[in-house]
Amino acid sequence: MKATQFEFRFRVLIVALLYILGFWAPWTRYGAAAPATTAWLALCTIFARWGWLPLDRSTLFVTGLAILFALAGAALRIWGTSYLGPSVVQSPAMHAGQMMASGPYRYVRNPLYLGTLLFSVGVSILMPPTGALFFLAANVLFYLRLILAEEAYLGTQIGPAYLDYCRRVPRLLPSLRPRMPASPVRAHWLHGVMGEVYPAGFALCLAVLAWRYNPELLIRCVLLCFGLSLITRALLPRERFAGD
Repeated sequence: MKATQFEFRFRVLIVALLYILGFWAPWTRYGAAAPATTAWLALCTIFARWGWLPLDRSTLFVTGLAILFALAGAALRIWGTSYLGPSVVQSPAMHAGQMMASGPYRYVRNPLYLGTLLFSVGVSILMPPTGALFFLAANVLFYLRLILAEEAYLGTQIGPAYLDYCRRVPRLLPSLRPRMPASPVRAHWLHGVMGEVYPAGFALCLAVLAWRYNPELLIRCVLLCFGLSLITRALLPRERFAGD
């Protein structure tokens, strides 16, 4: 069930492939013609058709929920990256330096992966319905595999301190109160924002532009924010995780 070293090293490319498959949904292009739509429109229509909400209210509900997920995911990733450091977050290798028990890591063991999963819900509304289902299911499976691989590695490298941390701090469902004393690691918020340009930028685009109900415009925002993230990644300082 654990991800391999290959999967971890090339995780960005694998996730990019999941994005492509989600937006493209090639399985809909064969056999019976599927109507060209998005999960966004499909959800709004389903809620209205089943009598849960009028169409205008269901549209507001789905749009607001997508924005909420995207903003929450982006905020969680920025918070986690500000403590861990973007060079460690983006590294192709696993790192096991000092115990991280600051910021969101006092409430949940994997805030970055949790943030990614929440953010993915916001992006998925722009995909075809079956593409969105595939994208979300594949993301959950892939990130769970990464989590298991990282936790096994950290348990081996750090030892009892990390195992005690795992017993006290939940894996993905955050605690409402901190479960660990804060470790002496300060947040670098500018580095955190720069390291998370893609989720931060798209979440803001979605919050501002979603009310125009133009999926094509928002898909362009996905591409633009991803391109900007590649540029900022090259500009970030290559600091190392303390104790690594």
